Amino acid sequence: MALTRDQMDRKIDEHFRFEANDDVEGVLATLTPDAKHDIVGWPSGPTFGRDNARPFYETLFADLADGQVTCLERLYGDGFLVDESLWKGTAPGRPFGLEGRNRPLEFRLLHVVQFSDDGQIKRESVWVDMAAIIQQLPQE
Repeated sequence: MALTRDQMDRKIDEHFRFEANDDVEGVLATLTPDAKHDIVGWPSGPTFGRDNARPFYETLFADLADGQVTCLERLYGDGFLVDESLWKGTAPGRPFGLEGRNRPLEFRLLHVVQFSDDGQIKRESVWVDMAAIIQQLPQE
């Protein structure tokens, strides 16, 4: 049976809440055990499985803080959604290899999320607006 928009919204919103709370275990629990996790441009490339996605989230939560995600638009298909969001927070660490120095940061994100029949995330592909990040975190 196909997931409804509401079911997909609830799962991705739950995923984003866990991210906002730096809750690695919570985020991983929204993924299927064999999920494909792809942050486009991330040095390790796509990973498969919850445990292999863990290092990305541990690094992300050390590098970014006080994050708030605002959904700008969502598009839906059969078992998937595309979410365009705006992330706002601070950069205490080295997000995407750039010195954050606790500076404010905001950038757009594009998520393509595919769901399993039971409503878990089985594929998450994410594009970040690196041009905006580079502009806000110039390196000296």
